[in-house]
Amino acid sequence: MNKGLATILLLIVANVFMTFAWYGHLKLREFDWFSSLPLIGIIVFSWAIAFFEYCLQVPANRIGFESNGGPFNIIQLKVIQEVISLTVFVLFSLLVFRNTSLKWNHLLAFVLIVLAVYFVFKD
Repeated sequence: MNKGLATILLLIVANVFMTFAWYGHLKLREFDWFSSLPLIGIIVFSWAIAFFEYCLQVPANRIGFESNGGPFNIIQLKVIQEVISLTVFVLFSLLVFRNTSLKWNHLLAFVLIVLAVYFVFKD
């Protein structure tokens, strides 16, 4: 597997963990066992999930970074990560929070972020 593809796949999985760490607790509060946790318990729960995100995010950036033999410069890595993060978040919110809907301005914002990827790779 080439380094660019490995980087992107690791970033996708890392962002699934991070999205769940950041927003999953909002859905989990529907369960009695979770809703009874104090805020510090919810924070520790989210940190435990975020640990796995870091276990994937750090290697993804190391593999993908051009100074380590990867295909991406630091700005490209960040923009790729942001698009992946937004994509994962949109899918997560539509699947987990079923009352969420995408409006035209959300879609336009997403298109503009995808255009940022295009422009960041232009010389």
